[in-house]
Amino acid sequence: MDRIGDAAKGQNLGRPAFARANATAVTLAGTSGRVYSAPMLDDLMAVSAPGSSEPIPPFIEIEGNRRLGLLLICDHARNSLPESYGSLGLPPSELKRHIAYDIGAEALTRALAARLSAPAVLSTFSRLLIDPNRGEDDPTLIMQLSDGAVIPGNARIDQTERRARIELFYRPYHDAIARGIQAITAAGRAPVVISVHSFTPNWKGVPRPWHVGLLWGRDDRLSRALVAALRAEPAGLVVGENEPYSGALAGDTIDTHCIRNGLSHTLIEIRQDLISDNDGVAQWADRLESVLRRVLSDSAITERISR
Repeated sequence: MDRIGDAAKGQNLGRPAFARANATAVTLAGTSGRVYSAPMLDDLMAVSAPGSSEPIPPFIEIEGNRRLGLLLICDHARNSLPESYGSLGLPPSELKRHIAYDIGAEALTRALAARLSAPAVLSTFSRLLIDPNRGEDDPTLIMQLSDGAVIPGNARIDQTERRARIELFYRPYHDAIARGIQAITAAGRAPVVISVHSFTPNWKGVPRPWHVGLLWGRDDRLSRALVAALRAEPAGLVVGENEPYSGALAGDTIDTHCIRNGLSHTLIEIRQDLISDNDGVAQWADRLESVLRRVLSDSAITERISR
């Protein structure tokens, strides 16, 4: 079941509210009770149309078996923007690009959560509004330029607007992650956090050879075990170690919730062309489910490290 956090509209800050859903429909708290069909992959990848009267919730919580010890998170799940921000001055084509969200990451996170019966927390706002995978003091928290695209709606924001976005979107998402970790701890397990992302096949005209990358900071236990397991797959996968990015980013989601607290973790990056449709998502969900079940059975990998 999903629990969908409700963000206050515009600058009106309120406590997150929640609505429950079954497997086929969700209800957004704070709306007129309108029911939406559960999103399929094509819907997840669609641009949210400016002018919608519905507020965008800052996060979605998918319920699961906390006694498994696993929490899935997805920092860049959607490209949605609140009505009051329009399109941040961008044409729809820019909001369909990787600069707005991680293509395929939400669908893969949901598929893994279903296969593993694991709880999950997913953001619902575009990284262009504010990037939850950055520290609050990071200069790239709210991007003014991203992969050649100028973001007009971010060009002249002041500290008041910056604080508003942090309070309305960034912190509710991180609070949901913290609650998920606390719930697993309360269930008697050492929490393990897996963050699901995707990356572009090419960067500045250079092809990226990796099918998947595993990222970490100081604790490499889970990441290296997954690297070995994925390289042993018969598909002949090219597996990156801290590629195409480094996992040592101070203040990011993994650093904030895992590294500082001694929790086992990894950040999984899948190349976007491999999970851009339902078949690709299903294939990678099956593959990751198999290797995760094997790797997470090792208590030496999942136990908390004293700090």
